[in-house]
Amino acid sequence: MDNNTTLLLDLDGLAVEKVERLADGTRRVHLTTADEAARACPTCGVFAVRVKGFVQTRPRDLPYGKRKLELVWRKRRWYCTEPGCPRRTFTEQVSQVPAGARITERLRRAAGRRVRDAGSTVVQAARDLGLSWPTVMDAFRTAGRR
Repeated sequence: MDNNTTLLLDLDGLAVEKVERLADGTRRVHLTTADEAARACPTCGVFAVRVKGFVQTRPRDLPYGKRKLELVWRKRRWYCTEPGCPRRTFTEQVSQVPAGARITERLRRAAGRRVRDAGSTVVQAARDLGLSWPTVMDAFRTAGRR
């Protein structure tokens, strides 16, 4: 999928609805889902047609330039109406922000590379990126396997 959000933020499957500048200079970016595949049930793969409601998530991401970036993703919760599927509802997900993720995949990769390639300690990378030690250590292990 190629849209302006992908070009600007490298968040494929999402689209920017609006951007606000907060008092501290942070940019709050309101996102919506742009990838139709996000409405496919993760269990059975059938495309949902009934929306149950909306949920809002705030996955953390890398800063944009010198300022922090706060993402606010308003995504749909869908009903899976496939009779044989055990899952009743699910929320949209995209590759950069899988279901249940609290940080974007690019932030996770950046944390792992910072330790693997830049010689940073896990503690320093966690402090610099605002992440926990276990999150950075897990990202480092993943980066080391690549």
